[in-house]
Amino acid sequence: MKVRAPGKVVLSGAYAVLERAPAIVAAVDRYVLADTERPALFVTPEVRCAVGVERAPYIDASSLRSGDRKLGLGSSAAMVVAALAALTFAEHPELDEATVAERVLPTALRAHREAQGGGSGIDVATSALGLTRVCWLDNTGKVLSRELTLPEGVHIDVYSSSTAASTSDMLARVRVFARSNGAGYTDIIATLTDAARRAVNATKPQNFTEALRDQVVGLSSLGDWSNAPIVPEWLREIAGRAHPDGVVVMPSGAGGGDVVLCVGARDACEAWRAQMTQAGLLRLELKIGARGVHRVD
Repeated sequence: MKVRAPGKVVLSGAYAVLERAPAIVAAVDRYVLADTERPALFVTPEVRCAVGVERAPYIDASSLRSGDRKLGLGSSAAMVVAALAALTFAEHPELDEATVAERVLPTALRAHREAQGGGSGIDVATSALGLTRVCWLDNTGKVLSRELTLPEGVHIDVYSSSTAASTSDMLARVRVFARSNGAGYTDIIATLTDAARRAVNATKPQNFTEALRDQVVGLSSLGDWSNAPIVPEWLREIAGRAHPDGVVVMPSGAGGGDVVLCVGARDACEAWRAQMTQAGLLRLELKIGARGVHRVD
């Protein structure tokens, strides 16, 4: 049984989603492949927590990597979703993809959080269910989501840099800040939450990009207070130059600069491609809103 699960990019709601703000996450058409007919060459901590070592299928995550480096497209989430779905399809080939996605999601979320010491799980949910989604956490920590259509005219280019970013390290630094300065943390999260909600409710491209731009400012402030490179200085410089051209340049997800988004009208994003390349960024050939976990015939 061969199964594919997509990677993801977080478009909006980073960090604030941990405090129950809505996040916008898009599946991308770069997939992890799981194959139950081949022995596993390696088993990630997330897959080990989900299925154990002996049951783990072969996994190929090369499309979400550049050499030995992760591209920051949610490979760990996609691998645990693909592994669980492959085993489920092998045992129950009569099930449809939507049923399998819903069936494996709780176990994938638990395993991913256990292996990573927490996290929102929005990448796991998006890898399982696919498309572009609004995701949020309820009072119990369960991930809820629904499909979202971005405002007509919004274009998104996704770039990768040579910068290695540690999500766990930045989350840990933010948690230290939250404990040491609760009022300051609450104020920043309130600003980010307001912008995240505006992004979800935006019906015009300008409203959407304004909400993202406000999040760049809030994430920069959160990084400064937490001593975490959520929006590195080099990325702030590019974002500042892009602003007058109606383009938002921002980190995806937890930040750090490993994955960078360029958001705006198509012609504006295309006009900025040369400058993004000059900054050492590689545009990734991918589409957002991709299919969720599915069998490969």
